[in-house]
Amino acid sequence: MINEVKIEQLITTEEQMEELSELLIQVVDDGASVGFLPPLELLDAMTYWEDVLNPEVILFVAKRNNRIVGSIQLHLCAKQNGIHRAEIAKLMTHPSYRRNGIGRLLMKAAEERAVKEGRSLLVLDTREGDPSNQLYTSLGFISAGKIPNYAKSATGELHATIFYYKTI
Repeated sequence: MINEVKIEQLITTEEQMEELSELLIQVVDDGASVGFLPPLELLDAMTYWEDVLNPEVILFVAKRNNRIVGSIQLHLCAKQNGIHRAEIAKLMTHPSYRRNGIGRLLMKAAEERAVKEGRSLLVLDTREGDPSNQLYTSLGFISAGKIPNYAKSATGELHATIFYYKTI
Protein backbone atom coordinates (compact mmCIF):
# COMPACT_ATOMS: atom_id res chain seq x y z
CA MET A 1 0.00 0.00 0.00
CA ILE A 2 2.84 2.42 0.78
CA ASN A 3 3.76 2.58 -2.92
CA GLU A 4 0.26 3.92 -3.59
CA VAL A 5 0.65 6.85 -1.17
CA LYS A 6 1.76 10.26 -2.42
CA ILE A 7 2.89 13.10 -0.18
CA GLU A 8 1.88 16.62 -1.27
CA GLN A 9 2.24 20.07 0.22
CA LEU A 10 -0.96 22.08 0.45
CA ILE A 11 -0.75 25.83 -0.06
CA THR A 12 -4.42 26.31 0.81
CA THR A 13 -6.98 24.18 2.63
CA GLU A 14 -10.03 25.44 0.73
CA GLU A 15 -10.30 22.69 -1.90
CA GLN A 16 -9.58 19.90 0.61
CA MET A 17 -11.59 21.33 3.52
CA GLU A 18 -14.06 18.44 3.63
CA GLU A 19 -11.36 15.73 3.50
CA LEU A 20 -9.13 17.47 6.04
CA SER A 21 -12.06 17.96 8.41
CA GLU A 22 -13.10 14.32 8.06
CA LEU A 23 -9.53 13.20 8.77
CA LEU A 24 -9.38 15.33 11.92
CA ILE A 25 -12.76 14.08 13.13
CA GLN A 26 -11.79 10.44 12.51
CA VAL A 27 -8.47 10.63 14.38
CA VAL A 28 -10.00 12.53 17.29
CA ASP A 29 -12.91 10.09 17.53
CA ASP A 30 -10.35 7.26 17.51
CA GLY A 31 -8.62 8.76 20.56
CA ALA A 32 -5.68 10.67 19.10
CA SER A 33 -4.34 13.46 21.27
CA VAL A 34 -4.13 16.30 18.76
CA GLY A 35 -5.68 19.10 20.80
CA PHE A 36 -9.35 18.19 20.44
CA LEU A 37 -11.78 15.96 22.34
CA PRO A 38 -14.45 13.69 20.86
CA PRO A 39 -17.01 14.07 19.59
CA LEU A 40 -15.51 16.74 17.32
CA GLU A 41 -18.13 18.70 15.41
CA LEU A 42 -17.66 19.32 11.69
CA LEU A 43 -17.86 23.10 12.15
CA ASP A 44 -15.06 23.00 14.75
CA ALA A 45 -12.88 20.90 12.44
CA MET A 46 -13.50 23.24 9.52
CA THR A 47 -12.74 26.29 11.65
CA TYR A 48 -9.44 24.73 12.67
CA TRP A 49 -8.37 24.04 9.07
CA GLU A 50 -9.46 27.51 7.89
CA ASP A 51 -6.95 29.09 10.26
CA VAL A 52 -4.07 26.61 10.20
CA LEU A 53 -1.93 27.95 7.37
CA ASN A 54 0.33 30.96 7.69
CA PRO A 55 3.87 31.72 6.44
CA GLU A 56 5.41 29.71 9.31
CA VAL A 57 3.27 26.57 8.82
CA ILE A 58 3.92 24.04 6.08
CA LEU A 59 1.18 21.44 5.63
CA PHE A 60 1.75 18.08 3.98
CA VAL A 61 -0.91 15.50 3.23
CA ALA A 62 -0.68 11.83 2.35
CA LYS A 63 -3.01 10.77 -0.45
CA ARG A 64 -4.06 7.31 -1.54
CA ASN A 65 -6.33 7.02 -4.57
CA ASN A 66 -6.53 10.83 -4.56
CA ARG A 67 -8.03 10.83 -1.04
CA ILE A 68 -6.35 12.37 2.01
CA VAL A 69 -5.37 9.62 4.47
CA GLY A 70 -2.90 11.57 6.61
CA SER A 71 -1.33 14.93 7.33
CA ILE A 72 1.52 16.62 9.16
CA GLN A 73 2.51 20.20 9.88
CA LEU A 74 5.96 21.72 10.07
CA HIS A 75 5.96 24.89 12.16
CA LEU A 76 8.98 27.07 11.40
CA CYS A 77 10.09 29.10 14.39
CA ALA A 78 10.13 32.77 13.43
CA LYS A 79 11.82 34.09 16.59
CA GLN A 80 15.29 35.52 15.96
CA ASN A 81 16.87 33.11 18.42
CA GLY A 82 14.96 30.13 17.01
CA ILE A 83 15.33 30.34 13.24
CA HIS A 84 17.39 27.15 13.37
CA ARG A 85 14.48 25.04 14.64
CA ALA A 86 11.04 23.80 13.63
CA GLU A 87 8.27 21.86 15.34
CA ILE A 88 6.47 18.80 14.05
CA ALA A 89 2.76 19.14 14.78
CA LYS A 90 -0.49 17.26 14.24
CA LEU A 91 0.83 14.08 12.63
CA MET A 92 -2.40 12.29 11.72
CA THR A 93 -3.12 9.06 9.90
CA HIS A 94 -6.70 7.98 9.23
CA PRO A 95 -7.49 5.01 11.54
CA SER A 96 -8.21 2.75 8.54
CA TYR A 97 -4.70 3.34 7.14
CA ARG A 98 -2.51 3.12 10.24
CA ARG A 99 0.49 0.79 10.53
CA ASN A 100 1.23 1.09 6.80
CA GLY A 101 4.16 3.52 6.90
CA ILE A 102 2.15 6.67 6.17
CA GLY A 103 3.26 8.43 9.36
CA ARG A 104 6.87 7.58 8.53
CA LEU A 105 6.48 9.04 5.01
CA LEU A 106 4.94 12.23 6.39
CA MET A 107 7.71 12.58 8.98
CA LYS A 108 10.34 12.13 6.25
CA ALA A 109 8.72 14.83 4.11
CA ALA A 110 8.60 17.26 7.04
CA GLU A 111 12.21 16.56 8.00
CA GLU A 112 13.43 17.01 4.41
CA ARG A 113 11.59 20.31 4.17
CA ALA A 114 13.04 21.46 7.49
CA VAL A 115 16.53 20.84 6.09
CA LYS A 116 15.64 22.83 2.94
CA GLU A 117 14.45 25.65 5.19
CA GLY A 118 17.87 25.70 6.90
CA ARG A 119 16.64 24.19 10.16
CA SER A 120 18.96 22.01 12.23
CA LEU A 121 16.68 21.06 15.12
CA LEU A 122 13.25 19.45 15.16
CA VAL A 123 11.04 19.27 18.25
CA LEU A 124 7.69 17.66 18.96
CA ASP A 125 5.56 16.33 21.77
CA THR A 126 3.13 13.45 22.08
CA ARG A 127 1.03 11.79 24.74
CA GLU A 128 2.92 9.26 26.81
CA GLY A 129 2.06 5.70 25.86
CA ASP A 130 0.74 6.44 22.37
CA PRO A 131 2.08 4.30 19.48
CA SER A 132 3.61 7.46 17.98
CA ASN A 133 6.30 7.34 20.68
CA GLN A 134 7.75 4.25 18.99
CA LEU A 135 7.65 5.92 15.59
CA TYR A 136 9.51 9.00 16.81
CA THR A 137 12.26 7.06 18.57
CA SER A 138 12.66 4.80 15.51
CA LEU A 139 13.27 7.95 13.46
CA GLY A 140 16.05 9.12 15.77
CA PHE A 141 14.13 11.49 18.03
CA ILE A 142 15.41 11.67 21.60
CA SER A 143 13.17 12.07 24.63
CA ALA A 144 13.91 15.34 26.42
CA GLY A 145 11.48 14.71 29.27
CA LYS A 146 7.84 14.64 30.14
CA ILE A 147 5.26 16.87 31.74
CA PRO A 148 2.63 15.10 33.85
CA ASN A 149 -1.07 15.98 33.58
CA TYR A 150 -0.51 17.84 30.32
CA ALA A 151 -3.53 16.79 28.24
CA LYS A 152 -7.06 15.82 29.21
CA SER A 153 -8.83 12.88 27.58
CA ALA A 154 -12.51 12.59 26.76
CA THR A 155 -13.01 10.77 30.09
CA GLY A 156 -11.42 13.64 32.01
CA GLU A 157 -8.26 11.67 32.75
CA LEU A 158 -5.02 13.67 32.64
CA HIS A 159 -2.09 12.32 30.63
CA ALA A 160 1.60 13.15 30.49
CA THR A 161 3.22 14.41 27.31
CA ILE A 162 6.75 13.57 26.22
CA PHE A 163 8.90 16.13 24.43
CA TYR A 164 11.32 14.90 21.76
CA TYR A 165 14.06 16.52 19.72
CA LYS A 166 16.25 15.57 16.78
CA THR A 167 19.31 17.29 15.38
CA ILE A 168 19.19 17.23 11.57
